[in-house]
Amino acid sequence: MKNNFSSLKKTCSIVDFTDNKEIKSLEEIEQSIKTTYRKKIWSKFIKAVKEFNLVEDGDKIAIGISGGKDSLLLAKLFQELKKDKSKNFEVKFITMNPGFEAMDLEQLRKNLNYLNIPCEIFEANVWEAAFNKDPDNPCFLCAKMRRGVLYKKVEELGCNKMALGHHFDDVIETTLINMFYAGTVKTMLPKVKSTSDKLTLIRPLFYVKEQDIINYTKFNSINPMSCGCPIEAEKTPSKRKKIKLLLKDLAEKDPDIKQRIFNSTRNINLDYILGYEKKGKKYLNI
Repeated sequence: MKNNFSSLKKTCSIVDFTDNKEIKSLEEIEQSIKTTYRKKIWSKFIKAVKEFNLVEDGDKIAIGISGGKDSLLLAKLFQELKKDKSKNFEVKFITMNPGFEAMDLEQLRKNLNYLNIPCEIFEANVWEAAFNKDPDNPCFLCAKMRRGVLYKKVEELGCNKMALGHHFDDVIETTLINMFYAGTVKTMLPKVKSTSDKLTLIRPLFYVKEQDIINYTKFNSINPMSCGCPIEAEKTPSKRKKIKLLLKDLAEKDPDIKQRIFNSTRNINLDYILGYEKKGKKYLNI
């Protein structure tokens, strides 16, 4: 790892999903959610919202937008949901700038403007701060700092919920990461209290598959951002990347394996496990 954060090579991290096609009109992009992608995206989004009661009357929901494909779609889904007057709720779109390069920030603003997402971008030089404190392993500290800064901002805005762009594949990957690297059976939940206990975090893309998000983005020729972090670009593959590649290999041989892993998180047989933890207390199943 280099000793100076500013010396890390940073390049524009736009993901090219366009296939050299011209981006569709805003009207076409919005219509595709309920037409072309009604079954694979819209219906699954609505299913999660209803099944887990993610949106309630009186909610003020912050939508965290990173600039990536998942959060841009999430923003458009909430805009469509707002058109349905059956629920009375507010949304606030926010983006934290952790230290994006100028090109990345320009592309983010371009996407937000074109997609008609009124988003507040606020500054938080988290990447450099984390690197300076722990140059050999800044990622854990960075993630912790980003959460803290983001939650504080959401609370300042008076929001009681924050919507995150984690999808079906994130749930599976997190489940395996915990099993393989942490030695615990734990997954992402569609609705959970934040670490500050002042917010409820919701994941409305819980049932939406990543490939369908990619297909939607390509179909509409949208150019989202990737992570943009210069440190991430220099690292060896992360645990999540390794799990993603493993799942890809397994799915090529067994297309239903991801769905079965997902289903397993809600089909745990307590009669056949050695032990479990609940509210911080551990129990042995003997």
